[in-house]
Amino acid sequence: MGWNSWNKFACDISEELAKGVADAMVEKGLLAAGYEYLNLDDCWQIDRDEQGEIVADSSRFSSGIPALADYAHDKGLKFGLYTCAGSKTCEERPGSLGYEAQDAATYAKWGVDFIKVDWCFTDGLDPVVQYKTMHDALQSVERPIVHSICNWGFNEPWVWGTTSGQLWRTSVDIF
Repeated sequence: MGWNSWNKFACDISEELAKGVADAMVEKGLLAAGYEYLNLDDCWQIDRDEQGEIVADSSRFSSGIPALADYAHDKGLKFGLYTCAGSKTCEERPGSLGYEAQDAATYAKWGVDFIKVDWCFTDGLDPVVQYKTMHDALQSVERPIVHSICNWGFNEPWVWGTTSGQLWRTSVDIF
């Protein structure tokens, strides 16, 4: 169990917000009650560098994602990020298509414990194949990272999801 930024904050996220939520999760007893994940959804990323590595929005995350992961870990929390199986995220930031191995290695290096993989900009792609590709990339790194499949229940992820992730969505977003 944990907290995800999307439903309340959408793209209006920052390092300060995430730290404040981490503090509140501990101070209000949520961590003690079993809420252990602090997850940033879409819009933390802004680009890829010349080597193809995903780049965080430095104006919103000035200390960097590894420092934020360390902050969460120091509070006893696990830290999660968002990406997309397609070429772009739902908010048209860089997705993981074609970068699965590189992104998995980057997330592991940064101390990420959880990755939500959404399903935008995936026309013509097979979710069974794409989520297995990310699963295999995550399995190849030395850090355990929970893989959350978020294709809104299309193609019955409850049938094939156990071969690709640890949890999956069964419906579209709530509003």
